[in-house]
Amino acid sequence: MRAQFVMSEIGVGLRRNLTMTFAVIVSVALSLALFGGSLMMSDQVSTMKGYWYDKVNVSIFLCNKSDAQSDVNCAKGAATEDQKKQIQADLGKMSSIVEKVTYESQDTAYKHYKEQFGNSPLASSLTPDQMQESYRIKLKDPQKYQVIATAFNGRAGVQSVQDQRSILDNLFQLLNLMNRAALFLMALMLFVALLLIVNTVRVSAFSRRRETGIMRLVGASGFYIQAPFIMEAAVAGLIGGSLACVFLVLGRYFTIDHGMALSSKLTLINFIGWDSVLTKLPLILATSVLMPSLAAFFALRKYLKV
Repeated sequence: MRAQFVMSEIGVGLRRNLTMTFAVIVSVALSLALFGGSLMMSDQVSTMKGYWYDKVNVSIFLCNKSDAQSDVNCAKGAATEDQKKQIQADLGKMSSIVEKVTYESQDTAYKHYKEQFGNSPLASSLTPDQMQESYRIKLKDPQKYQVIATAFNGRAGVQSVQDQRSILDNLFQLLNLMNRAALFLMALMLFVALLLIVNTVRVSAFSRRRETGIMRLVGASGFYIQAPFIMEAAVAGLIGGSLACVFLVLGRYFTIDHGMALSSKLTLINFIGWDSVLTKLPLILATSVLMPSLAAFFALRKYLKV
C-alpha cells in the first residue's frame, strides 16, 4: 500500500465532509473531556477521603448539669469523676484501634467556641459551665467508629458519641452524585459521537463509490479500500482527543493553580496534583483513536461492499 495514496485520500475525505468532520471532532473532544474530568473527579474524591478520614475524630460528649434537665441520656445528672476515670480506663484498653485520646474540659470547649463563633449572638449568653466535656479520639482505622459507639453509647455520664466522618459523608455523596451525572453525560456524548462517525463514514463512502468500484475491479484488497476511511475517522478522533487533553490541562491550571486559584482559596481541601491529570492523557488519546477506528471499521463492513 502506498502511504502517499492513503494520506491523499484522507485529506480528500476530510475536506469533502468538513462540516460533519468538525461535528465529530467537537463531540469527541467534549465527550472525552467529560470522561477525563469524571476520572479526575473520582481521584479527587478518593484523595479527599484519604485526607479527611485520617483527620476526623470520634467524640464522646459527657453530660453536664444543664443536660440533666433536657436530655434523657443524662437523666442521672452530670458525669462524675468515677465515670470519667472509667471511660479513660476503657479507652486505654482499646489501644489496638485507638491511636490518641485528648480530653477537652469545659473551659477549653468554651475557648474553642469563642474562637470559632465569637461573633454569633448566642456566644455572649454562654458560660463555660454550659459547655460539654468530651474525649476526642483519633482512631487508627476510621472505619472502626462503631466499636467506640457500641462501647460508650448509653453509658452513664455519656450524652452522645459522634463520628465527625458522618458530616463528611454527605459531601462525598454529593461529589459522587455529580461524578455519576458527568459519566452519564459522557456516555451520551460518546453515543452521539459514534453516530456522527458512522454517518460521516457512510457519506464519505457513498461520495467515493465510483473510485472504490474501480479499485475493486482492478483487484484492490478490502483493507486497501477501507484504510483511508478508517484513518479519516482516526485522524478526526485524534484531533478531538487532543482538544480534550488541552481542555483538561487548562481546566486544572485555571481552576486550581491560577484563575480561580482554588488551591489558595480553599486551603482545607487537598486537591489532586498534576500527576493525576497527566496519567489520564494517554488513555484519552488512545480512546480517541481506537473508538472512531472501530466504529468506522464496522460501519464499512455493513455499508461498503468490499
